[in-house]
Amino acid sequence: MEINFIALLLAGLVTLVIGFIWYNPKVFGTIWMKENNFTQEQLRTGNMLKIFGLTYIFSVMITMTLMSLTIHQSGAVGMVGGPPLIDSAKPSFTAFMADYGTAYRTFKHGALHGFISGLFFALPVIGINGLFERKSWKYILIHAGFWIVTLTFMGGIVCGFA
Repeated sequence: MEINFIALLLAGLVTLVIGFIWYNPKVFGTIWMKENNFTQEQLRTGNMLKIFGLTYIFSVMITMTLMSLTIHQSGAVGMVGGPPLIDSAKPSFTAFMADYGTAYRTFKHGALHGFISGLFFALPVIGINGLFERKSWKYILIHAGFWIVTLTFMGGIVCGFA
């Protein structure tokens, strides 16, 4: 099973692209700033190279996780001990991969799994943190919505092109 690392690196950009749109003042940016008690001046003081650089690195880490969630063949590869042991796998593995090696490897399928990951993983994590931090439901839903949309697109790219 070949991995397209360029697709993974491009999928990592999704977080930044959707973030630029999602947190724009004309979309949810103004509400997000109000919920965090931020001003434009405060937001300008951050080290943008560090923030965007680390965001990209973390996003690429997410794409690696999404590979195992969206590409079902990853489980089959794991069952034989991972990529280094594929050549010594039983003939049944080779036959399985010949029959099903590209099954469900579409953008649509990956987007579904990305959406499910956002809904059943990101939303609860953000919700739990938000509740304990005494954040509003607006805050929780803005962030959770961002991650649901982001993971949907990332999952689609990872599954369809990686």
